[in-house]
Amino acid sequence: MADTKKYKLALVLSGGGARGFAHLGALQALNEKGIYPDIIVGTSAGALAGALYADGYTPLEIIGLFKKMKFTEFTEFTLPKEGFFKSTRFRAFMRKHLRAKQFEELKMPLWAVASDIEYGESHVFSKGDLISAVVASCSIPIVFTPVEIDGHHYVDGGLFANFPVSMIRRKCEKLIGVNVSPMNHTEYTRSLKYIIERTFYSLTTSNSIIDRELCDVLIESCEIAEYSMYDLEHAETIYQKGYEMAMNALNNMNS
Repeated sequence: MADTKKYKLALVLSGGGARGFAHLGALQALNEKGIYPDIIVGTSAGALAGALYADGYTPLEIIGLFKKMKFTEFTEFTLPKEGFFKSTRFRAFMRKHLRAKQFEELKMPLWAVASDIEYGESHVFSKGDLISAVVASCSIPIVFTPVEIDGHHYVDGGLFANFPVSMIRRKCEKLIGVNVSPMNHTEYTRSLKYIIERTFYSLTTSNSIIDRELCDVLIESCEIAEYSMYDLEHAETIYQKGYEMAMNALNNMNS
């Protein structure tokens, strides 16, 4: 039987909205420890962080792209037929900052996971149009309109695979997973925003249970669970918490 372990080290980055800034802190910690992945697999915020990192940006450079930006700068309100917001501005942001426009132009392999809402299944993008795939992976249902690619309509990958460890596990020797979507208790708020966010986090947490067990090194912390998926104001704080939780996990691994 042929050896299917194509990669020595895979890094899997979960979805989590603005909590994804913790991915950048974790990447910084990994790099300081001399750890560099051979492939990145990401859902939603993980796909975004992975795309920019695979494009050659350092974690600190990526966090700099988002400084002083607000959620509304990435969105354009539309009549809620398929979603409340269009992803036009987010797509423009990606087009401006991503040097690679195709997966094949990246400096390392990247898999971006999205959900085919018509067929009810996950889809892994690894070649072709990079920007459309990442935008699709980040398109939270109801909040954003679905992204059409080759006649299929895609929404956020977290709907079915928020922490897509199982997709790459058999193809790598070692796997480090960064999960930025641990569920915690938050006080009930009478708002549609709260209902959408809590519903989506409940779905994504439940579909990540098995994947957490498949990691050789699992990096996660409930300390970032207090931040909203739309919270760009605390990007640097979330980044720092991601750095700390990664360092703790790596130091415990070696102790």
